[in-house]
Amino acid sequence: MKVFCGRANPTTGAVEWLEEDENYDYHQEIARSCYADMLNDKDRNEKYFQGIRAAVGRVKERGERAIVLDIGTGTGLLSMMAVTAGADFCYAVEVFKPMADAAAKIVEKNSFSDKIKIIQKHSTEVTVGPDGDMQCRANILITELFDTELIGEGALPSYEHAHQYLVEEGCEAVPHRATVYAQLVESKRMWSWNKLLPIRVHAEDGEKVVVSLPEMEDCPGAPTVYDIQLNQVPFGDFTALSKVVAVFRIDFSKPVSRASGHHTVQLEPIRSGRAQVVLSWWDIDMDPSGSIKCTMAPYWVQTASDDIPWRDHWMQCVYFLPNEDLVLQGESVDLTAFHDDYSVWYRLQKGRNDDAGIDVCVERPVCCCQAHLLWNRPRFGELNDQNRTAQYVQALKKALKRDSVCLSISDGSLLPVLAHHLGAEQVFTLESSAVSHSLMKKIFKANHLEDKIKIIEKHPELLVSSDLEDRKVSLLIGEPFFSTSLLPWHNLYFWYARTAVASFLTSDVTILPQSASLHMMIVEFKDLWRIRSPCGTCEGFDVHIMDEMIKNSLDFRESREAEPHPLWEYPCKSLSDPLEVLTFDFRHTVPEHVLRKEGILNLLRTGKSHGAVLWMEYHLTPGLSVNTGLLQVSNEKGYCQWTPHCKQAVYFFSSVTEPKPLTSNHSAVAYAIGFSPKTGNVTMDFKLLN
Repeated sequence: MKVFCGRANPTTGAVEWLEEDENYDYHQEIARSCYADMLNDKDRNEKYFQGIRAAVGRVKERGERAIVLDIGTGTGLLSMMAVTAGADFCYAVEVFKPMADAAAKIVEKNSFSDKIKIIQKHSTEVTVGPDGDMQCRANILITELFDTELIGEGALPSYEHAHQYLVEEGCEAVPHRATVYAQLVESKRMWSWNKLLPIRVHAEDGEKVVVSLPEMEDCPGAPTVYDIQLNQVPFGDFTALSKVVAVFRIDFSKPVSRASGHHTVQLEPIRSGRAQVVLSWWDIDMDPSGSIKCTMAPYWVQTASDDIPWRDHWMQCVYFLPNEDLVLQGESVDLTAFHDDYSVWYRLQKGRNDDAGIDVCVERPVCCCQAHLLWNRPRFGELNDQNRTAQYVQALKKALKRDSVCLSISDGSLLPVLAHHLGAEQVFTLESSAVSHSLMKKIFKANHLEDKIKIIEKHPELLVSSDLEDRKVSLLIGEPFFSTSLLPWHNLYFWYARTAVASFLTSDVTILPQSASLHMMIVEFKDLWRIRSPCGTCEGFDVHIMDEMIKNSLDFRESREAEPHPLWEYPCKSLSDPLEVLTFDFRHTVPEHVLRKEGILNLLRTGKSHGAVLWMEYHLTPGLSVNTGLLQVSNEKGYCQWTPHCKQAVYFFSSVTEPKPLTSNHSAVAYAIGFSPKTGNVTMDFKLLN
């Protein structure tokens, strides 16, 4: 059956109706999943196998049959481990139909169909009995229901139901327990991901300060955790105010409750400072003795000799406190972790050693200032980047005149405030959503500009002359930034918006930025290549079906094949020089003809060519640019530094395999890059040359 799906094109802003089959959403979910990463996580797989062998062994020592329940089986890997370890039978539960189908094929391929039953249901719908999905309760419970926050994939409700209805009392569980750890830190960099800091602008009539809205001061922020690769955050970017403490534990072999709760630990600050952020992670013990441990601890917690496994499916958590609070060395404070059935959040209390007053914080935090609804964490960092702001201030000083009528087109941008402070006669800002309109209205009011800057809540194509008070725009500005953008070129929506408002511009209008360019470089990733690496075999089991499944599902329609990734979290080295491949001139309207460039890019360094990285650079005025990608190639080895505020586009080559030291299979890459103005799509094709 075919269906038609309406989808807003991030680049053109137009709604497109695309014909899809009924499994389209499934395909997209598989494409964005981490199945390959998990299957290639050797440390995870080995620890699970060890824990499963030990659990089966303990059951057999008691003279019992080993009946396994595997919740969230995915590929069926853990179930196959259990049977290999001697389990008599395994019930493998998987609610996601395409994965359940794949698991059935993989189990059959590995000749385990007689001992593994795939149940395509949510575990809370599974029944036990002669006519049920399971003939009897299991005495071994195996799960992999965890995310970076541990409980974010619904582990607690699933465990609660399983203990009530699906497993025997006192069952063996793999993993056996989990421990959540936390560390209190001060970090200017991380705090800039959560609050809008004051921005100072030097104008002709003195210094102006752009302030945040009052509601943001005590706003708890975005309700979701910020999961990042903490191993890529330099130790100098934060100051530890406490030692690492165990906040709470969950024993999976005993009944588990999904009820909301809290756990308080007393901290003894190891130094004085501003408590701003809680860094958190967890580890799991695969056996009761704790001798088989899988940990997410970052590098500064583990010993120097540890070979820290790389993972992208489990990372570490950054939790922001509602406001910064001064803590003093030697004066204890209480850190409380709250949780509901899916989320964790933290609060800090000073001078309390009991749970008095705790109940006021049990409610899951929700943004009350609206800024966290419009701006994600990287966007906060971008707005707080003083060097970036300085580029826009310099460009505006060059472009502005006393009689300038300015129109800003970006989502929730502070450029209108900067333009006003730097002397624009009249400033209009186009906000296409009710959230951005409401937020900017509050920011303008906090800066006493509610009567100075006019907000127009419209899409560009709906603009009429009266919206601009019948005036012509002499300066059109944009960062550009749009909240719907995923890939670097999606912000080219500014070009389409500029074209839509062309009739309202003066003949000598200044466009800022005046142009943009798309850049490309061939890289070798240290670890990121693993997420698209073939699975083939895993712990001796044939799981190649997943390779075909992932390959067939990689249909990133926004770019044809590129994927967005924040490369500051994923080290890589350049194998080629960066190359400018396409330019987009905003001083003119969007052309009708396709922009295209073909050529050959020579590889200058040895290494494995994992893929191409693409990013945008915006040219504000002659000599002033803002880069959204490569900042520099740091040394002769080619290690790259990337802007932390944006995601870059990564095109993985089809032959992604584990790199071999000091070898290179290719000496050049042939490329063809095209931009279709009609669709807004960037298409690309690459061929590795010997």
